[in-house]
Amino acid sequence: MAITTFAAVDVGSYELDMTVYEISPKIGIRKLTRVRHILPLGSDTYTDGKISYEMIAQICKALQGFKEIMKDFGVQAWEACATSALREAKNSSIVLDQIEVQTGFKVHVLSNSEQRFLLFKAIAVKDQEQFNQLIQKGTAIVDVGSGSMQLSLYDEGELITTQNMKLGTLRVLEMLAGVTPDTVDENRLIEELLGNELQTFKKLFLKDREIVNLIGVGDVIGQFAYDPSTHRPFEKIEAERFQSIYRRIRSACPEDLVEKLQIPPAYAALAPASAMAYSQMLELSGARMMWVPGITLCDGIAADYAERTKLLRLGHNFDEDILSAARQISRRYMANRGHALILEKNVCRIFDSMKKYHGLGRRERLLLQLSAILHDCGKYISLGASSECSYNIIMSTEMIGLSHLEREIVANVVKYNTEEYQYSQGSLAGLSPEVQNEIMKLTAILRVGNAMDRSHKQKFKDIRISMKDRQMQIVTSTLEDISLERGLFQKKADFFEEVYGVRPVLKQRKGV
Repeated sequence: MAITTFAAVDVGSYELDMTVYEISPKIGIRKLTRVRHILPLGSDTYTDGKISYEMIAQICKALQGFKEIMKDFGVQAWEACATSALREAKNSSIVLDQIEVQTGFKVHVLSNSEQRFLLFKAIAVKDQEQFNQLIQKGTAIVDVGSGSMQLSLYDEGELITTQNMKLGTLRVLEMLAGVTPDTVDENRLIEELLGNELQTFKKLFLKDREIVNLIGVGDVIGQFAYDPSTHRPFEKIEAERFQSIYRRIRSACPEDLVEKLQIPPAYAALAPASAMAYSQMLELSGARMMWVPGITLCDGIAADYAERTKLLRLGHNFDEDILSAARQISRRYMANRGHALILEKNVCRIFDSMKKYHGLGRRERLLLQLSAILHDCGKYISLGASSECSYNIIMSTEMIGLSHLEREIVANVVKYNTEEYQYSQGSLAGLSPEVQNEIMKLTAILRVGNAMDRSHKQKFKDIRISMKDRQMQIVTSTLEDISLERGLFQKKADFFEEVYGVRPVLKQRKGV
């Protein structure tokens, strides 16, 4: 049985974390060791906007230590990721360059949506059955990090929304440092900050939804959500019991947090703000129970690696979560649901029929589906400038599981679905030739698919596609008149032929 020894490294906002795992189809993911190095990078980023060279030196020193541990365990593969402190630092490119030069670590800076998506995967790997069972009823995932807080809602097995708030524990403390006199209760100010944002979240997303469960994730929760009689972390905790823990933390002085509540000194300063976030969300949502799976970003990095390398098959369809979240965005902007559904179906049919011509893979197919779902969301803002509005909505909306570049691809495909293609200009300027080619290929497919339902009457529900003599023949058996679609199809067909060298042709089955 082949076992891969894998190391995941998280260059976080408050600490550097490395976990070494054994991964195989038989044993799954087994943790061998975990090493943490407290290093508050976020203190530099959230106050000065840059990471100092002194901090860079400490990062590199810690990573060199990680490399030695990796050698001891015979690590065969590794991945290193960074989160908000590096993502937001103005000098992030310099920091990343120095890390690679001095340590050999090439660090991938995660977008916020990629970061949270990895944590979803870690939760599912921890207990797939439990995760899938909980999300059948209203469930909120509350992820309190050092830089920000993420709230994600599942219901009936579908991801409803995920929203980010820049109110992580370290960021909030840095925000208030030096601006509050000693006589002011800092915890009260944090409660006000959190309360305002959470009330807005409730108005927008919890108005008609019952939340039964919370899943608590974060850097600090494992340090205080534990059973004092056994000193073991709670895996499930009733809301009332958690609120009791929070009240003890809320009223304790810094010394008591360490001595009486036995919170490690490195996390004691962050514990009140962290506990407060879970407490307010429990109260706001009315959830009766919270599951604390005890997972980390490193666990998510390992789960993602295992899935991509086919060492492990996850029991939850995360691509469907991405699509589900996009459909919720589409509904929010009152898009035509019937049109979007038939468009998504037809562009996938075209994509699959054109495999040998486009050379794209599963991920690009997913981006095409997202483009179909979101292609007319901008009409909610302006009927006359819908393509530009759609572009701006997509670029301004966090799309779970996508990198910033992938979101940019979707936004451009949607934009040039109706606008004249710019060829390396406009919003395409600055993108690599490879990415521009991908956008062009997906745009050509979306244009043809959209032209097939120009009337929004779903006349092309049942189609058959065949390739013959440099033609892509799209045959429908509809009884309806397709004169409108056929007449407006030619211009879209011209662009498709320019991109692929294949002419799409609409046909109605003989006898119809």
